[in-house]
Amino acid sequence: MAQRLLRAARRLLGSDPENSPLFRIVGGLLLAANLLWNHGGAVPIWLWIVFGGAYAIFLIYEFYGDARPRLVTPALIACMLLAAVAVGPWPDISQVSAPVIQLWVTIGIFARQIAVSTRLILTTVALAGVVMVLSELFAGDPAHILTPVAILVIVLLMGLYRREYRVQIHQTEMLLEQTRRAQHEHARAAALDERARIAREMHDVLAHSLGALTVQLEVAEGLLSEKGDVTGALTHLRRSHRLARDGLTEARGAVAALREDVPPLPEAVRGLVEGYRRDRRMSVDCLVDGDPRAVRSDAVVSLLRTAREALTNAAKHAPGAAVTVALSFAPERVRLSVRNPIVLADTGSAEPPRAHDEGGGYGLTGMRERVALVGGTLSAGPGRDGRDWVVTAEVPG
Repeated sequence: MAQRLLRAARRLLGSDPENSPLFRIVGGLLLAANLLWNHGGAVPIWLWIVFGGAYAIFLIYEFYGDARPRLVTPALIACMLLAAVAVGPWPDISQVSAPVIQLWVTIGIFARQIAVSTRLILTTVALAGVVMVLSELFAGDPAHILTPVAILVIVLLMGLYRREYRVQIHQTEMLLEQTRRAQHEHARAAALDERARIAREMHDVLAHSLGALTVQLEVAEGLLSEKGDVTGALTHLRRSHRLARDGLTEARGAVAALREDVPPLPEAVRGLVEGYRRDRRMSVDCLVDGDPRAVRSDAVVSLLRTAREALTNAAKHAPGAAVTVALSFAPERVRLSVRNPIVLADTGSAEPPRAHDEGGGYGLTGMRERVALVGGTLSAGPGRDGRDWVVTAEVPG
């Protein structure tokens, strides 16, 4: 019961006290009392119709408040004009007659309407003031006109001042709403980007590694079941083991990237090089040029994937050759290059290493796409002297 009363009280008070249902109810009752009892003599029937019509029209605002400006605005204008007509002939010797009070209240409410232009407010109030002055003149009582006109101007200025305050509040609320929508859209875009990032990581790790692993296992099964070739099957099983191991390494790297648990770029490159020295017995030199600085985690992952693929290709196509990994920090770019000698085939021609390694599952196309996603570029091909194969990736940084 208490909660119901509290909710009813909140509805009556509303968010805007000046436009709350309680305020309008109290104001409507006071104006009704003003209509019925604020007169010093008998009121002609036609005057009851005019001023009573003004109050009846004012009830439209009392019912709707500021919720229906297209209906409330003409109602307030009509109320002002009818009340101004009734000011002069109203049977009351005081300067604060019932029509004058109705006129002041209506002007104060009309002047603070944010849905009405300032020009329309000034024009309508000026017209109501002229009608009130003419009404007093026709009634033959011009002596009482100065005070109502002065108060009318004061009420108008107060209403306009309140209107500016309400406009600022309305603009602030709109700005807050736009900010909330922008934050919501930003969060949604960030979530979509993160989903795309997870999809790329899972595709790179699972689609390629598991696909190649499946092929090797199918070949091994065929060799055993159809030909009984144990030696060939063992060869493919060893390749499958290497694929599974490399895939596990890729998966761990993907999880680290998704968790943004990525070390600084120079440290990560040195760790990668050290791993190839230890696990593959490669001769790899790591050079860092420029002042190291923080780089975005997605750019770090792209460069590390490029370096890993290039080192894997070098180990496969140039076994035993010295490999150089160079990391350079330029003012606006970060460059990573992997250089290894081109091994000559038996025919005597240069055989550049292939861009796609069977075990890594991440070829030249995949490298270029990943680097492009972070706004970078990738190139691969023979060096200037034609003796080395160079893979170079540049990303903003």
